[in-house]
Amino acid sequence: MTNKLALAIHGGAGTIARATLTSEAETAYRAALQTALEVGYAVLTAGGPALEAVEMAVRSLEDCPLFNAGRGAVFTHEGHHEMDAAIMDGRNRAAGAVTGVRTVQNPIRAARLVMDKTEHVLLAWPGADELAREHGLPTQPVEYFFTQHRYDQLQEALTEGRMRLDHSTSLQAEAPLAEPGAINEDSKKKMGTVGAVARDINGDLAAATSTGGMTNKQYSRIGDSPIIGAGTFADNRTCAISCTGHGEFFLRAVVAHDISCLMEYRGLSLAEACRVVVHDKLAPMGGEGGLVAVDALGNVALPFNSEGMYRGSLTSTSDLVVHIYKE
Repeated sequence: MTNKLALAIHGGAGTIARATLTSEAETAYRAALQTALEVGYAVLTAGGPALEAVEMAVRSLEDCPLFNAGRGAVFTHEGHHEMDAAIMDGRNRAAGAVTGVRTVQNPIRAARLVMDKTEHVLLAWPGADELAREHGLPTQPVEYFFTQHRYDQLQEALTEGRMRLDHSTSLQAEAPLAEPGAINEDSKKKMGTVGAVARDINGDLAAATSTGGMTNKQYSRIGDSPIIGAGTFADNRTCAISCTGHGEFFLRAVVAHDISCLMEYRGLSLAEACRVVVHDKLAPMGGEGGLVAVDALGNVALPFNSEGMYRGSLTSTSDLVVHIYKE
């Protein structure tokens, strides 16, 4: 068995064209992605588990206000934040997830807590926040999660009377759902979920995903990110997956588990399984977005059917790379 180390991350997908990002914004995004890769990969090179590597990489992205997760989470219709996260261990398919948390500084840590300290998989607010407090996880006041551009997006969405996805040039009447925009770019369709997948020196896989959801979302809407098998999945026999995109479609297509099934039951390679699901199954449904994936041998795939996706990877056989646009 190869002892190849591998880490891949994403920070959102959608209509991300060169013309929509200033050079300053592009530099900031690239630096944040590189930092997250370095933080997570340091765990792997020290002999640490894939589970810790993906958690640390996602925590780094959650702490960066550029991304729609943690500190950069978008506003709901009511003007607060409802954050979701999930983590999964490929060794035994143990998993933990939280949805709607409001005060936890790093929702991915709360998801890990659910996996490690309870008999459950998915906890919702307010119980998820209570569990985090009981175990001493850092919490923050509402001011910590406030960013001006996210607030401005909410005001625009309220005026338009619809939700928003990050990174889009226009809102489609047939699919009036959306997530938040980032600095100095068109904010109308950018799927701002963050995530990471990894393979450690023991050949173990893990996946983690975190998101602030949709700008102006109502009724405690939940997307694919905290749903095991839809937005997050890991199994040592096949692959680890973390998705970003229009969550309703990723839920309906059960994207992450479908890729694993194509590998397990049909013997497809990671790259081919990802292509089939992202381009042949998801895209015709209207599901825009992408994912990052790693297989049992440490092969990495970063497919997407949108114009761009914030993404990067680093392995023991390839250099650190960070990309935003279609290459």
